[in-house]
Amino acid sequence: MLAIGAILAVLVLVSLAIGSNPLTLAEVWAGLTGGERSRASIIVWELRMPRTVLALVIGCALAVAGVVMQALTRNPLAEPGILGVNAGAAFAVVASATLLGATDVRSYLWFALLGAAAAAGFAYLVSLRRTHRSDHARLVLAGVALSASLGACTGIITMFNSKTFSSYRFWVIGSVADRGPDVLLPILPIVAVGLVLAAVQAPSLNALALGEEQATALGARLGPIRVVAFLAITLLCGAATAAAGPIGFVGLVVPHVLRLVVGVDQRVVLALSALLGPALVLGADIVGRVITRPGELEVGVVTAFIGAPVLLALLLGRNWR
Repeated sequence: MLAIGAILAVLVLVSLAIGSNPLTLAEVWAGLTGGERSRASIIVWELRMPRTVLALVIGCALAVAGVVMQALTRNPLAEPGILGVNAGAAFAVVASATLLGATDVRSYLWFALLGAAAAAGFAYLVSLRRTHRSDHARLVLAGVALSASLGACTGIITMFNSKTFSSYRFWVIGSVADRGPDVLLPILPIVAVGLVLAAVQAPSLNALALGEEQATALGARLGPIRVVAFLAITLLCGAATAAAGPIGFVGLVVPHVLRLVVGVDQRVVLALSALLGPALVLGADIVGRVITRPGELEVGVVTAFIGAPVLLALLLGRNWR
């Protein structure tokens, strides 16, 4: 935890220093602590601090949601797209842009959040059995089917509406650039509630990972555990996706890396994911600013480039052992 925390602190300083107008660490410190309105303080506080904090919040939300999602579904490849969260948010963005003219992130933020929550809720209802308990296999299948259906609807709308496609293509890449406090502040309470729910359920996730029979034998109440865990996933993934678009591999790679390092105790993995997730997203954002200077590469693209090889290396390494 100390090591990841130190890395995260360094990445925050680097994020505040690197950009189209690079600053030295001394200028960053002067901008952070100086009372007068200087060039450094404007760049640090008004341009880079909201972007940095948003990357931290989104990384924490996606990583924690990935841990809870993999424990809930008992599927090591579970990630936000598996419950239809990304597809629901994307469809809501396209629908709001087409019907209401919402063409910027501040306009369609809440629509994306509602779409993500509605899609995930529908997938959960479909997965319910006659005993009113959710079947994790049916939940995965329902999420995949819903994602395919909503993806097709989204593609049809954007195909025939060029204005909607223009706004949608910037959101769907996944980026924390040009997001100010008006985007960050609305999702903070949502993410906070999701993190609290995930933390409350952390001890129960160990029992859930053992299977239904073993968890029941240990006294776990599967119904309430699943409902609370599902609500935490929806809030965390929905808020992150609504604010920055679909950013892949964070919720998939972070839990795998941590389980290889610290073991399978969900409480430890959950706590460390709240630090490693922000480090991954913020590091990807920094790489995106540097690799194509003077332009920028969106964080969603960079996480895919980083996450896919890391995941393959982990899987190959495990197979060889």
